[in-house]
Amino acid sequence: QVRLVESGGGLVQAGGSLRLSCAASGRTFSSYAMGWFRQAPGKEREFVAAISWSGGSTYYADSVKGRFTISRDNAKNTVYLQMNSLKPEDTAVYYCAADYRGSIVSMSRTASRDYWGQGTQVTVSS
Repeated sequence: QVRLVESGGGLVQAGGSLRLSCAASGRTFSSYAMGWFRQAPGKEREFVAAISWSGGSTYYADSVKGRFTISRDNAKNTVYLQMNSLKPEDTAVYYCAADYRGSIVSMSRTASRDYWGQGTQVTVSS
């Protein structure tokens, strides 16, 4: 069992930055591909970014490429999402997710994950 807890959300002006964190419980964190997803009001949850077990590979949605950076610290059981140049359309609840021995490409293409966090709100004002 893995428990995921997100933090770092908040209100920021357009052009600003935020860093989200996702702390994971359990001793096998390094065996999980990790991802960030988001859901805006009235819209379906969408993929944002994913990172491989080792952190050596990453994958991004086109809408955030060049602005967001996903990273992980396996010693701290934590995955991060650095969000720069934020836009109002980035406003959403952001969720952390984990797939045991998962593929980052699969995380970008399918909706089912092994574990989800509870989400953290990010609001970008214009």
